[in-house]
Amino acid sequence: MLSSMLNMFRVADLRKRIVFTLVMILLYRIGAFMPAPGIDVEQVQLLRDRADQGGVLAFLQLFSGGSLTSFAVFALGVMPYITASIIMQVLGVVVPRIEQWQQQGAVGQRKITQWTRYLTVVIAVIQSTSFAFLFNDRGNSISGQSGANLLPDFHIGTVSVVVLTLTAGTALLMWIGELITQKGIGNGMSLLIMISIVSGFPAQGSLIQAENGTVALFIVLAVLVGLVTAIVFVEQGQRRIPVQFAKRVVGRRMYGGQNTYIPLKVNQSGVIPIIFASSVLYLPVLIAAALPWDGFRRWIDDNLAQPDNIFYFTITGLLIVGFAYFYTAITFDPVKQADTIRKQGGFVPGIRPGYQTERYLAKILARITLPGALFIAGVALIPSILINVFLDTSAGVGSGGAAGFGFIGISILIAAGVSLETMKQVDSQLTMRNYEGFLK
Repeated sequence: MLSSMLNMFRVADLRKRIVFTLVMILLYRIGAFMPAPGIDVEQVQLLRDRADQGGVLAFLQLFSGGSLTSFAVFALGVMPYITASIIMQVLGVVVPRIEQWQQQGAVGQRKITQWTRYLTVVIAVIQSTSFAFLFNDRGNSISGQSGANLLPDFHIGTVSVVVLTLTAGTALLMWIGELITQKGIGNGMSLLIMISIVSGFPAQGSLIQAENGTVALFIVLAVLVGLVTAIVFVEQGQRRIPVQFAKRVVGRRMYGGQNTYIPLKVNQSGVIPIIFASSVLYLPVLIAAALPWDGFRRWIDDNLAQPDNIFYFTITGLLIVGFAYFYTAITFDPVKQADTIRKQGGFVPGIRPGYQTERYLAKILARITLPGALFIAGVALIPSILINVFLDTSAGVGSGGAAGFGFIGISILIAAGVSLETMKQVDSQLTMRNYEGFLK
């Protein structure tokens, strides 16, 4: 493993990509702690204490790496972009023009990316306006608690500057993510989400040790190790569909005659269902936090923002399973795959080409998607139950560490999944240059 890590820096192109990615991540972390103009920095610590107690703020800052509770330039994180991507993918099913773009290859993808950027800016304006109203005097009644007033000089000029700053921060963060994808090691947006989540682990771990003891910390670490092991094991699982190609003569040359396979992963959609489900839950939580209706806000706080609530378990589990099937259907089309195999002169042994192959692939895909979807739903939810059973997560400052770790399943699944995908990309770069990779 050590020699493989050293090989990454022996390849000039790969070394530049890694250094570039690290520089972009450093800029992101600097922006995550740079407060927006007009913010009372003395009130920031009060807001962080409230977020440590769980509830709405703990959920909202899950993907911001602490920048939300600091009301930093990157307070919105990449969630506006993720939300815009979900909307564009859903519209691709019902809007013919977007569906045409999806079938046009690179040209259509550029158009989809362009409209996703526009939609991201619109969503960022709406969310930043909501946060500006949330963190003033009227917004301090979240969960019935008194708290920080981050915008003491609240008027249209201050709100406009804050909205412009947070929207520009989201646009800059979107650009950084695309640069990491193009010039770095890839997975730009997912990598930024992972960095945001991982950055909060040390602080939460120290809080758990301080408030619940060393034994509780070791319990959490054991859960983390078990989760990572299970995630890596399932992520590597594949169902290989054998495909044979008949021999054919073109001119004076003979083509085909080889055997290959179609690798269908058990978890075909990766961590995307978790990110999508969290983004869908993010919207009502944000809306409830910004609205003046105390009853609706309290209901959202008690049901959708608490990782120990049965309603939260049910809604999150259904969203994860649904998005797993949805994203798998987008990324792997049995009809197109069967048609491609037929045109290339291939067939699945024992299955007739064409419609029968299509039905066979769809059946196999549906059978392996269900356990994969249930697995990621279980990984996202079961650790929350264990944390709430073994640790003291009752309301109060003294339970801050345990409450903040209530979303540990979602966090570790995203972090482990993105890390594994990034390692695969680096591994492919190493093996392409005749170096030994990470994966055996």
